[in-house]
Amino acid sequence: MIEFNSVSKSYDGGVSFAVKNFVLRVNRGEVLALVGESGCGKTTTLKMVNRLVSPCSGFVSIAGKSVLDICVQDLRRNIGYVFQGVGLFPHYSVRENVSAVPSLLGWSPEAVEERCSELLALVGLPLASFGNRMPMELSGGQAQRVGVARALAAKPEILLMDEPFGALDPINRAELQGEFVRIQKSLKLTVVMVTHDVTEAMLVADRIAIMKQGRILQCDTAAGLLSSPTDDYVTKLMKTPLTRALEVSKLVSAAQTTDYFR
Repeated sequence: MIEFNSVSKSYDGGVSFAVKNFVLRVNRGEVLALVGESGCGKTTTLKMVNRLVSPCSGFVSIAGKSVLDICVQDLRRNIGYVFQGVGLFPHYSVRENVSAVPSLLGWSPEAVEERCSELLALVGLPLASFGNRMPMELSGGQAQRVGVARALAAKPEILLMDEPFGALDPINRAELQGEFVRIQKSLKLTVVMVTHDVTEAMLVADRIAIMKQGRILQCDTAAGLLSSPTDDYVTKLMKTPLTRALEVSKLVSAAQTTDYFR
């Protein structure tokens, strides 16, 4: 559904490239995670889908049509965007934040209210309990849930996510990751997600594209990357969660000999 066709992006007139000769296809209904170290081009790649950034060469297409040939307003209406820090309108209530885009699109008040109620229920924040709360009254996890609901308000087919769970504590992060997987499957969304967390990518994505210096080193399922890495960097990156899991397992085994588990 989304295709990157030999896409390159430079911010300094071609002296260096944030993204270089990027080729990738994201299938309809798929979750594709872009993973790599800071500065590898993940976010630049993501932003070229909804034209927040324009490529220097090559093109991005959706359903076979270049995004440059689509009116930017129409393009973004069909693309939800969730990023770290949420960015809720601070002077709008939860209801008003979620309703903002449908209202701008001219939906009837009844349709807006129905969609708002539907989405807040979907993310576990019932309208009756949370609709009139202000962003400052929400926890970090609740605010991120509202951000997801707002991104889905206009019924987009595509969702872009830039480190959406990075600022959350471990408990809320794990809970929201699980909720995201449930929501994505129920709505059959096509998702491109940026994350530096390999474990997160393995848990939520159908495929993972490993990036370095603006290029894709390898794109495969988590199982494929673990079993058949084609690059030393991919091998090292994919070993990280396994090494951490082993270290945690040893700590748990040691802790079980104490009174904590008795």
